[in-house]
Amino acid sequence: MSKIRSAPDSLIIVSTLLLLGIGLIMVYSASAVLAFHNFGDSLFYLKRQFIFAVLGIIALFATMNIDYWTWKKFAKLILTSGFIMLILVLIIGDVRGGAKSWLGVGSLGIQPSEFMKLAIVLFLAKFLAERQTEITSFVKGLMPPLLLVGTSFAMIMLQPDLGTGAVLVGASIVVIYVAGAKISHLVSLAMIGVVGLVGLIITAPYRLKRITGFLNPWEDPLGSGYQIIQSLYAIGPGGLVGLGLGRSRQKYNYLPEPQTDFIFSIISEELGFIGGSVVLLLFLILIWRGLRVAITAPDSFGSLLAVGIIGIIGVQVMINIGVVIGMFPVTGITLPLISAGGSSLTLLLTAIGILLNISRYSR
Repeated sequence: MSKIRSAPDSLIIVSTLLLLGIGLIMVYSASAVLAFHNFGDSLFYLKRQFIFAVLGIIALFATMNIDYWTWKKFAKLILTSGFIMLILVLIIGDVRGGAKSWLGVGSLGIQPSEFMKLAIVLFLAKFLAERQTEITSFVKGLMPPLLLVGTSFAMIMLQPDLGTGAVLVGASIVVIYVAGAKISHLVSLAMIGVVGLVGLIITAPYRLKRITGFLNPWEDPLGSGYQIIQSLYAIGPGGLVGLGLGRSRQKYNYLPEPQTDFIFSIISEELGFIGGSVVLLLFLILIWRGLRVAITAPDSFGSLLAVGIIGIIGVQVMINIGVVIGMFPVTGITLPLISAGGSSLTLLLTAIGILLNISRYSR
């Protein structure tokens, strides 16, 4: 392994900071009305986002300068901490948005499920890098990491938080596939997963309503289809150049969660197709450069860890945009670096810092 540092990938830094800057602007634009109505301060969500963005940037530059193989030594400890927090949140966690997914008080809270996404890809990178010759074996190579991912997903579903659980599973499968797992094994497991998803829908009627609302939102326009309809009402009038920054109509208590889950709807309404395309282009640049880091990493651990971090970002962007434009059922997933967030934003910037450190050793 080369231990000669070079400069970190500049395009990852630029695209990350630009997305973060756009996020700060759009969080204010999307939330000012709601914040003034709820807290008497139109800057409430912006102030909160700015604080966590600053903390995240500090964490990014810190992890960017910590040799990434250092994390390999602590992978088991970090994963164990994640499981402990997932247990604690079920016992003493706060309920927000219908899910018992927060530890802490107010703005100081943390979502263990967000922490677990990074913990699981870190451990998988270590585990699979050390067992590359066994990954084609279903019992010895594939079953152990799948059991680990399945247990994590099950604990997150107890909150319940299907969206975050889906991102965790999606990013994990990407890491496992890149590590060399057989496609036939993964396809078989995908079929089992579909059966499990059907079971989850049957056991929770509200999930079935989300599915039916996604397939035909106009069947229940004031219920299960409301969010998708209001999102499309925002995107449609945006046209090519948008209504103008700050001129959204849907943020006036029509579109639920305009500063979080559906912030891309507000971007499309105010900045139009061009503004939305710029955001997607920046994500594509970030993902492209991240994959390049994975390909040129000096060892298997760095490669798989980079893939896992980019997998978290890519899967989350895909699900969020898919929900906003009506391709997927509503899952409660935020848009990385853009949506208002606390621990999720800081942890994601921390992960990008690790990715940048890997880029410093790329061949």
